[in-house]
Amino acid sequence: MTNSLLLYFALVGTGVVASAFTLASSEQQGSDGSIIAGAGRPKLVAKQFKFTEGPAVDKAGNVYFTDQPNNKIWKYDLAGKLTVFLAQAGRSNGLYFDKKGNLIACADENNELWSITPDGKHTVLLKDVAGHRLNGPNDLWINPKGEGLYFTDPYYQRDYWTRTTPDTSLGGQKLYYLANYRATPVVVDDQLQKPNGIIGTPDGKHLYVADIEANKTYRYQITADGKLTNRELFVEQGSDGMTIDNEGNVYLTGQGVTVYNTAGKQIEHIAIPEPWTGNVCFGGKDRKTLFITASEAVYILPMRVRGA
Repeated sequence: MTNSLLLYFALVGTGVVASAFTLASSEQQGSDGSIIAGAGRPKLVAKQFKFTEGPAVDKAGNVYFTDQPNNKIWKYDLAGKLTVFLAQAGRSNGLYFDKKGNLIACADENNELWSITPDGKHTVLLKDVAGHRLNGPNDLWINPKGEGLYFTDPYYQRDYWTRTTPDTSLGGQKLYYLANYRATPVVVDDQLQKPNGIIGTPDGKHLYVADIEANKTYRYQITADGKLTNRELFVEQGSDGMTIDNEGNVYLTGQGVTVYNTAGKQIEHIAIPEPWTGNVCFGGKDRKTLFITASEAVYILPMRVRGA
């Protein structure tokens, strides 16, 4: 979530339009080769939040997302019902489910990583690096084998913090790898201005990371020990959040959702009628519903492709 978006936090949307995951029926198919199913358009689910972020899908296809200013994690289930999953969420931002069904959260109230059980109990996985407070964990991705996670640590000043400057001992805003959730985090890229959105490929071989301040997204190769090599520029666009589909297309957010194929060519732009699109993931039983968090609202869109 970018610092410039803090001005939207004082606003609260009104009205709710219920839309179920069934909008993305597997029977719908794009007739023109589009990744979107048929003539689908983004459908408003609800507009009752301050700022939505961090969508993540569980094994069943339910989507969890954050309303960071209100300090809540919400659940959008397969029937299209919205409920509060966690009312005191550590100001969670980015979310991702691990193989055990725990929700891993970038809880930046105290600059931590949390593991949250299905019944809402949390433990702190990480609270510092060598005794130094993190900037503010923002987004994360867990490798397919569940052996470790990557997380971005940019600095965005929050109005709920007592500190007003980053800990200079960290040496900047970096990309980290945390092996087995218990080891000391390893810096895997310290040459990013402000790392933010992150997503990996389902084979565990490549990682995409957005440098939102530089307005670039990079692709890395992942080595057997979790380190990153062969960084290359993927596209000249930054991103707040990211996801990937089963065809390898990468979804970037900001002004709507922009989709690029594996060669870095833009193949789609999905306009969202909100000031900022924060993040995106695929949900539903068949993972063919694009779930979009955007400013005060959340939207869904039926897709021809499915989430990877």
